[in-house]
Amino acid sequence: MSDLAYNLIRPARRDTSVIFASPHSGRAYSDAFLRSAVLDQREIRSSEDAFVDQLFAPAAQYGAAFLAAGAPRAYVDLNRASEELDPALIDGVRRSAHNPRIASGLGVIPRVVANGRAIYRGKLGLEEVHYRLSRYWRPYHDMLQTLIDESHRQFGEAILIDCHSMPHEALDAVSQSGGRRPDVVLGDRFGASASSKVIERIEAAFANAGLCVVRNTPFAGAYITQNYGRPSWQQHAVQIEIDRALYMDERRIEPNANFVAFCEMLDGIIQEIAEVGRPAIQRVAAE
Repeated sequence: MSDLAYNLIRPARRDTSVIFASPHSGRAYSDAFLRSAVLDQREIRSSEDAFVDQLFAPAAQYGAAFLAAGAPRAYVDLNRASEELDPALIDGVRRSAHNPRIASGLGVIPRVVANGRAIYRGKLGLEEVHYRLSRYWRPYHDMLQTLIDESHRQFGEAILIDCHSMPHEALDAVSQSGGRRPDVVLGDRFGASASSKVIERIEAAFANAGLCVVRNTPFAGAYITQNYGRPSWQQHAVQIEIDRALYMDERRIEPNANFVAFCEMLDGIIQEIAEVGRPAIQRVAAE
């Protein structure tokens, strides 16, 4: 496993309150972890937001910090609370109130990957779980909080863009008969994690690029938007889910022929989103 809990790209000059982060693009799969799994490497990567860190890395060019996970989602899920422990996977954990994510095997230490495929042959001990949380989960969230605090001090607000990808098939239920299939799902927990002004401008950035955007269905946001989204504190969190088929071959987990063109389009979207968190006086001066 990589020694890096996260990768942080800071801009030469931070001049926007927007922070981009990718909690599920980590791909440091250690030999020991893979040996403990019943899945091969391609199968275990099915839960990974492959290439999302590459897609959003240009954020630093537009004055925004970009934080990306080091550890893979199948090893530790940074978009879960550290208390979301699965008794079906972890020895010594007592069953608590029903949690649908834990029940489905998608707690902070996942029991399954995409399509409900089990990762392990047996159970994990609490010592192993505590190691993963202390070594990877806490440093990521500590740095995310640090970036949010920095934005508050410098700009009086923080706008967190939580970057994800979604399987193409996840949109089957959303697609309307004869209608255009959504390309992007924005999650603001139905208005609880971001102001209407912020979500509207982010939606416009994608729509202006010709992408079809919907909100909150089927993804409204999970732990990160719930934990960090506090619009009344001028702290906004928006989850972005992008259809993987737009830029990658999902079966082979490789960039597809549209990858470069999509990156170029997303570069303009990132620039427009970064503008949302730029002080008005600074925007006027730049015009």
